[in-house]
Amino acid sequence: MKFDDYRIADEIKLNLADAGFKKPTDIQYKAIPAILKGEDVLAIAQTGTGKTAAFAIPVIDMILKQKHSTRSEGIKCLVMVPTRELATQITQVFQQISKHTKVRAFGIVGGVEQDPQIFKLEKGIDILIATPGRLFDLINQGHLRLTSVQTLILDEADHMLKLGFLKDIQDVIKYLPKKHQTLFFSATIDEEIKKVAYSLVTRAIRIQISPNDRVAKNINHSVTYIDMDDKRYFLERMAKENAEKKILVFVRTKVRAERVFKALERVGVASLTLHGDKDQQDRFQALEQFRQGEVNVLVATDVSARGIDIAEVDFVVNYDLPEQVENYVHRVGRTGRGTKKGLAVSFCSPEEKPLLAEIQAYLGKPINVVDMSKEEYRETIDFTEDTNLDLTSLMKEVEEFESKKKKQKKR
Repeated sequence: MKFDDYRIADEIKLNLADAGFKKPTDIQYKAIPAILKGEDVLAIAQTGTGKTAAFAIPVIDMILKQKHSTRSEGIKCLVMVPTRELATQITQVFQQISKHTKVRAFGIVGGVEQDPQIFKLEKGIDILIATPGRLFDLINQGHLRLTSVQTLILDEADHMLKLGFLKDIQDVIKYLPKKHQTLFFSATIDEEIKKVAYSLVTRAIRIQISPNDRVAKNINHSVTYIDMDDKRYFLERMAKENAEKKILVFVRTKVRAERVFKALERVGVASLTLHGDKDQQDRFQALEQFRQGEVNVLVATDVSARGIDIAEVDFVVNYDLPEQVENYVHRVGRTGRGTKKGLAVSFCSPEEKPLLAEIQAYLGKPINVVDMSKEEYRETIDFTEDTNLDLTSLMKEVEEFESKKKKQKKR
C-alpha cells in the first residue's frame, strides 16, 4: 500500500512525496486508519520507525477536513512531550506534513523567552506541541485555552506516564473537553505504565509492531570490557579512527559529560555536550552543529536520548551503561534509523557487569562481546595523546564544572 492509496488530503500526499515518503512503515500502516476513525490508540514500536508521522498524518488530515466544513477556532490537537529537543523536532515534522495547508502547528518549550510564543498563540494555531512546564505556565497566566482540543497525544508515553509527569497529564485532562481522542506512542512500555495509560481513556486499541524485538534489526550491537578510568582512551581512538563519522556518546551524569568533553579536548578531538545544565539555545545549537557535521562527536545524558532524531548517526557509544534498562533501547535507537545501518558500542567496566546482565535480559538476547588481548588493550592506552592523566587534574575539572554551574544559577 502507498500513501496515494489513503483517503487523505492531496496536499498531505504531495508533502509526503516531497519528503521522500512513498509508502507507510509498519507502525504508520497500522496506526493511521485507527486514528482517522477516532479511536484511542496505544502504539508501541521500535525507535526510528516513523512514529511521529504515524500520528501527524491523520491528525493534520482530520483538522484540515474540519476546516473545510466549519469555521471553528482554537487548538484542536495537543502533543505533550518530555524534552524540549523532542518538542522542536515533532513541530518540524508537523510543519513539513502540513505545508501548503491551512493547518498551523506550533511548539512551546521552556528555557526561552515566552513573549514570542504568546504572540503566536494569540494569532491562532491548530496543533500545539509542548513540554509540561511551559504549557502550565501559559495556562496559569491565561494565555492558553484547551477547551477546543479534540486529540491529546503523549509521545514517549512511557516517560510521560511515570510519576514525575503523570500528575501533569491528569491536570491537563481537566482543561480538555470530556470527549476527546487520546493517543499514546512509545518505543518501550511496561505492564504498570500500560495500566496507567488505559486508565486515562474510555477504550483503547493496542498496536504493537515487532513486540519480540525491542530494537531495530539493522543495528549491530557489541560490548567491550574496559576499566572505568580507561574508557576515555578507547573513545579517543574510536573518534580518531572514524574522524568522518558521527558518534553519539551517552554518559550517566552531567559531570561525566563535561569530563569526557575535556578529555577529548585535551587530545585534539572536537566535541559538544548536551545535558540539562546547558542553556536551551546552546542545546539547540549543539544539536544543529552535530546534525550538520560541523562537529562529529556529541556527548549526551539520558535526558537527551529521546530528543535526538538525526538520520546519519554512525555510532552510538554507551560510554556508561544506563542504570534504567529501557534507556538502552532509546539510546541505541538514535542510530540505524529507518533503513540505515547503525552500530551500537558499549564500554562495560567490571562494576557495570550487573547492568549489562539486566540489559541483555531485557533485550532477550546476549550482546556480542568483542574480546581484546592484553596487548591490544595496552596498545590503546599507548595510543592516547593525553599527557594529563593524574586524578588531581580530573578532580579539578569536576570542581571547575560545578563552580561554573553555580555561577550560572546565580545569574
